[in-house]
Amino acid sequence: MARMINRLNVRAVDTLTRPGRHADGGGLYLSISPNGGRRWTFLYRWHGKPTEIGFGSARNVPLAVARELAAQARKKLAAGENPKQVLRYATEATFGACAERLIAAMRPSWRNAEHARQWETTLRRDAAALSRLPVDKIRTEDVLGVLQPLWLTKPVTASRLRGRIERVLDAAKAHGLRPQGVENPARWRGHLDQLLPRRPRLERAHHAAMGYVDVPSFMLELQGREGVAARALEFTVLTAARTGEVLGARSSEFDLAEGIWRVPATRMKGGRPHSVPLSRQALEIVTALQDNRQGEFVFSGRKRGQPLSDAVLKNLLRRMKVGPVTVHGFRSSFRDWAADTTHFSHEVCEAALAHTIGSAVERAYRRTDLFEKRRQLMEAWAAHCTLPERGKVLAFRR
Repeated sequence: MARMINRLNVRAVDTLTRPGRHADGGGLYLSISPNGGRRWTFLYRWHGKPTEIGFGSARNVPLAVARELAAQARKKLAAGENPKQVLRYATEATFGACAERLIAAMRPSWRNAEHARQWETTLRRDAAALSRLPVDKIRTEDVLGVLQPLWLTKPVTASRLRGRIERVLDAAKAHGLRPQGVENPARWRGHLDQLLPRRPRLERAHHAAMGYVDVPSFMLELQGREGVAARALEFTVLTAARTGEVLGARSSEFDLAEGIWRVPATRMKGGRPHSVPLSRQALEIVTALQDNRQGEFVFSGRKRGQPLSDAVLKNLLRRMKVGPVTVHGFRSSFRDWAADTTHFSHEVCEAALAHTIGSAVERAYRRTDLFEKRRQLMEAWAAHCTLPERGKVLAFRR
């Protein structure tokens, strides 16, 4: 009988590629789809009707676990019970399944796909040891086993991972998959903070910025370079916008006749729509690229339909050999210039950077985004950025 119900082995499960059902016996099959997807299924008859239960992906559920689930199903059938509901709970109540459901539920609230990718990476890779465990069986020692190897060597990753594990277990509890009144084993305050060593406090690092007096000469050199990357960086400096906002800019966001770039809330860090007044120089860049663009993105990358990568701008700065300067640092250059050399108010300068101004009450009563004053500010900044380089003699015709 053993040979009839244990036909597969671990190597076969990893190497089989032919689409179809591969029987392990006793109703258990490894099902391989035409596109290569691999999952466990259990086939049986209930009141004469063929019925199928999924035991999950073969990537997450090992052969031994799938056999144990099949054995439980056969016991239920022998007792005259339908195993479908019982085993659905068993497969859906693993940490990995709960993590996938939480990510799917949160995905619409995230402003970009990068958040989902980071959650998926940390939970699948760094919390792989928890993936197959039932959420109601996860204990403090299980969480510590995941966190301790990273806690001192990769403190930022470990801290984010702990918070995400905590969220998954809280969500599982809300779904009734963990008992009420039981401490979340990933909780920090009053729990893990007593078991893990306290890390030294790290000072917040500022983005390396270029002095605003050096920006005109940098822009002069940048304007002499060809390519979309150079124009994207030039536009970023002129608008004092964040890198992600610029690289994700779509043609539909620009009103060239009015000289306005309207960035939707979904692409803004603060989650609010932001209108950017375009200086003459910034408008010229967009207008020129609109005529030659490929796809919806203004600053198109090499792959059709994809924007430039932020790494392209970083590499451009490195090739220009301007020292320890970051793309984001040009926002600081702009802010320092505005504070030192102009009479524009603090509110106008902060609004130009899409920063939150004042308290919630003040924002509730403010009915203007200071757009016209910001237009004057950005024209003045563009004029500063395009000053002739100091020390150069320019020849004028008679």
